[in-house]
Amino acid sequence: MQNVLIIGAGVGGTALLKIFMDTDQMRVKAIIDINSHAPGILFAKKHRIPTGSNWECFFSEDVDVVVDATGDEKVFQSIREKRFANMVIIPGSVAYITVKLMSEKENLISELKKQSYIQNVILNTTHDGMMAINTNEEIILFNNSSERIMGIKKNEAIGEKITAVFPSSKLPRVLETGKLEVNQEQELDNGSKIITTRIPMKNEHGDIIGAFAVFKDITDVVKLAEEITNLKDIKSMLEAIIQSSDEAISVVDEHGNGIMINPAYTRITGLTSEQIVGKPATADISEGESMHLKVLQTKKPVRGVRMKVGPKRRDVIVNVAPVIVDGILKGSVGVIHDVSEIKSLTEELQRAKQIIRTLEAKYSFEDIIGSSDEMQFAIEQAKLGAKTPATVLLRGESGTGKELFAHAIHNASDRRFNKFIRVNCAALSESLLESELFGYEEGAFSGAKRGGKKGLFEEANNGSIFLDEIGELSANTQAKLLRVLQEHEIVRVGGTKSIPINVRVIAATNVNLEKAMATGKIREDLFFRINKLPIHIPPLRDRREDIPLLCHHLLQKINQDYGRKVEGLTTKAIDYLLTYRWPGNVRELENVLARAVIYMNYNEVLVDIIHLPVLQEPLKDAKEGKEPFQVKLESSRPLSSLLEEFEAEIIQTVLIRNNGNKTKTANDLKISLRNLYYKIEKYNIANNSVQ
Repeated sequence: MQNVLIIGAGVGGTALLKIFMDTDQMRVKAIIDINSHAPGILFAKKHRIPTGSNWECFFSEDVDVVVDATGDEKVFQSIREKRFANMVIIPGSVAYITVKLMSEKENLISELKKQSYIQNVILNTTHDGMMAINTNEEIILFNNSSERIMGIKKNEAIGEKITAVFPSSKLPRVLETGKLEVNQEQELDNGSKIITTRIPMKNEHGDIIGAFAVFKDITDVVKLAEEITNLKDIKSMLEAIIQSSDEAISVVDEHGNGIMINPAYTRITGLTSEQIVGKPATADISEGESMHLKVLQTKKPVRGVRMKVGPKRRDVIVNVAPVIVDGILKGSVGVIHDVSEIKSLTEELQRAKQIIRTLEAKYSFEDIIGSSDEMQFAIEQAKLGAKTPATVLLRGESGTGKELFAHAIHNASDRRFNKFIRVNCAALSESLLESELFGYEEGAFSGAKRGGKKGLFEEANNGSIFLDEIGELSANTQAKLLRVLQEHEIVRVGGTKSIPINVRVIAATNVNLEKAMATGKIREDLFFRINKLPIHIPPLRDRREDIPLLCHHLLQKINQDYGRKVEGLTTKAIDYLLTYRWPGNVRELENVLARAVIYMNYNEVLVDIIHLPVLQEPLKDAKEGKEPFQVKLESSRPLSSLLEEFEAEIIQTVLIRNNGNKTKTANDLKISLRNLYYKIEKYNIANNSVQ
């Protein structure tokens, strides 16, 4: 290895420095320049190569080559005068020429690499196979498509004899004859069929230097030809399937013009092919808008749309789906169902659903939507009640979800694998309710079933029974219910024999049972029996933060029921819903959303404030409410009564100030949330001013 000293760190000196650094035969001892900011000096410092401003300091016998890149004749003469015996001095002109040649070499190499890359990209991206051999019949070109068509890797083919890799190749023949062979069909060793053109390769003197073949796999083309040959048969078969189907089918093109209908369609609508094919999609509609046109506009399917079609105005349900081929809309296909044909099935299905709903609980605690403190408190109480056999009393306004809680309690209890029976005590007359609950013996009354009938308590044995609106029970039925709760047995109507039962009772009411007990409508002993584990379900106005979650959940249900795809509500719509009192609670919220969805266009995906019906005026601010409480002193009233009235008014005032938020009210009054619920029930506050 020779030591090199470079004098001059300009463009030329820098280029030479880089060249010497790339070779193992030269080691740069130092680079010198009077300019400490010269590019070569800066470059050398980055690579830890010694630098300096005086070349004489680095002049020594171990320097083998000195390169003068300054271009200054005086510097060159000084170097020659002080050179050592075996030292080689390269003048600046030679250094310049060397740099120039190296630069041109790098440019040529770069251009060659670029052209080679472009050539390889072209050869390897073309769908046609390409292969070439030299005069020794060795493979020198083998592109990616050749790998795919012939099933051999490139590294297994390049450099090998063509006859060793492809014994059936005709390229050696082209080498011998020097003749072009165009569009020759050939079968490969792997069974594939190709069309190939073989070309002799010649230099500028006309001498053959190799042979080249370009070929295309026609195996798929042959298969495609066979498929095309059978296309008519396939089309005929598809038409036969459509024509023989019992489903009424209509097809339109992308412009909304009829293409085909089947006999079932004619049978239902009374319209023939001549009246539909080639006509607009609205030609068959008597009442309603064309779902074909709706689907063509939105590219989305529609389900369960009711309309009237044909001259007889036949009532039908329509399902329409777009026909999309390779991402391009080609038309739509519709299936219609005669409503009269499915009416009986729908009625039977509805009856089956009613039976199923009375025999099992559908919901769990995961189905209860609400993250507010009030709702979470009620859920925790219900989960606790599910783990005990005690009677649960669900209290809350109509529409708050008492039945949902009853389902969840049953499904979370150890009775979940047994029956869950639901009874609306207000929906049946006294005589009918008693016989339904406790059953009856044969001959108990006129029309009694032979052999008698089991009551719902017997049906629910080992399971749960949900008594909704328990405050509507008659005094006689209350007495019998009390016997069930105390003795765990029932007596059928008209019978004398006691029948033991093991039933978990879940009761619900939206009335003030304490007031009903005071007026004699509810037995005191029954109240204390069913009030072992009371759970207050908060009204919607007390948990307004749950409204966005409830809207999302209810819209999913409404979409499923109405065949819609509404994604949510706008911010304005949510804000509007938050200002309402919601006297009907969650049930009213569901009705409002359902009404909004019904009036929305099918291409709308967000419920906006314009879709919502006009609701009652928003809650007033607490300061606009009642006047501050003033105690009315009466000589005839005891102190305890006055204190209770004062306590009720304080709770009522703080609730109004907090917009019905019970958690915040309990915190403000420095009492527990459970104690607040007790006092709200005691003073009947929940059903009055908190609304």
